[in-house]
This record gives sequence, structure tokens and C-alpha cells, in this order.
Amino acid sequence: MTAAPPSIEPRRVLVAEDDQGVRESLVRGLRFEGYSVTAVSDGGAALTAAEGDLPDVVVLDVMMPEVDGLTACRTLRSRHPDLPILMLTARHDVRDRVAGLDAGADDYLVKPYAMSELAARLRALLRRTSVSGSEDRLSVGDLELDPAARLAWRRGLALDLTKTEFDLLELLLFNAGIVLSRDAIYAQIWGYDFETTSRSLDVYIGYLRQKTERDGGDRVVHTVRGVGYVVRKP
Repeated sequence: MTAAPPSIEPRRVLVAEDDQGVRESLVRGLRFEGYSVTAVSDGGAALTAAEGDLPDVVVLDVMMPEVDGLTACRTLRSRHPDLPILMLTARHDVRDRVAGLDAGADDYLVKPYAMSELAARLRALLRRTSVSGSEDRLSVGDLELDPAARLAWRRGLALDLTKTEFDLLELLLFNAGIVLSRDAIYAQIWGYDFETTSRSLDVYIGYLRQKTERDGGDRVVHTVRGVGYVVRKP
């Protein structure tokens, strides 16, 4: 008699959203996608829930009572450096989105959003495999990246990258000298066919440049207007 294959535990999502209607909609949608969901209404409750049972990924609304999403994100990031965090925001200004990245978020999504897009973002954050599939260190000039160890350096100094930033840099370094189109990058990093008006990639490229060019480093991540992005040796 053949033994039954072991059951696969559903991935656990912690949702913090103060709007009851949005929260309940998120719970229904995520459970339909096969996730085990814990939902709370503010950042303080999210911190308590995460400490009681660390989830696989966290979805945080920015504007919440008691403890807001940015504060909760900073606290979670300090306690759990590798915990994937997705921020939800109703604000469309790029500065507001970058504030979420500053707080330690791996990704952000602007309301209103499609459930299919949210699910795609979570799948990308929960992906454990390398985006390039490379087992070797990747380098261009003094910029180095180790896909297996998920570490990156510029001039020998470690870069503090979020998961999304690391994946993006890995993809560009693996294809050094090759111009990657925006569509190709979105497909590889987010696994979702974004609208052409999406600014997500632009924000991440800008943030990646800030970190790789810190303290006077030459630019290595270049824009090819109308096409996409490429990593080239300074």
C-alpha cells in the first residue's frame, strides 16, 4: 500500500488593516488563494500577533490607529530582518511609497488594487529560489552579489537591500550589459503583467541607485529610455 504524500501547510499571512470592509475582503481573497490568514485592525495588534506566531509574510496598511503601518514595519524589520512585508497605501505620491521602503518594506501596493495583483506580489515575496538561478557570485566592477547567501557589496561594503531590491539587482547583474525591458523585469521580479502606467519599477530603480551610489559610487544601473534598464561597468 502506497503511503499518502505529506500534506503541504498553507503559507501564513498576517494582515493589518483598520477598515473592516477592506480587511474582510482581504481575508476572503487570501483564503481563496490558499493562504492561512490572521487579520488585525492596527499596527500594535500586528506586532503582538507576529510575536505570538511569526507569519510567512505580513500585509500592512499604512494609515492605522494606535500604531501606524510605518511604525509597525520598522519594528517588525528590526526584530525579523528576513520577514517579507508588503505595505498597502492609498497615497499615490512617490515620496509616500519611498517612506514605506525607508521603513523596511519589501514591496508596496497602491489602493485600489486587484486581488490578482496582490496575490502576485505575495507569491514574489514568498519565492525562495534565486531569480537568476545562478550559484556563482555575480559582479560588475566593484559591485558584487552572492545569490545563494543573498548578500551584496559595493567596494567591499555590504549593501542593506530589501528582498525586492536584491532580486532586481541580481536580475540586472546576471544580465550585465544586456538591456532588459520593463515588461521582462516585471515578469521576472513580480510575476505579474503590470499596466504600463505603473511606477513601481521606477521607484525601485531609484532606491537601488541610492544604495549602490552611496558615498560617491559611480552609477552602474542605467536607464535606456523607451526600453528598460541595464547594469554596466562604470
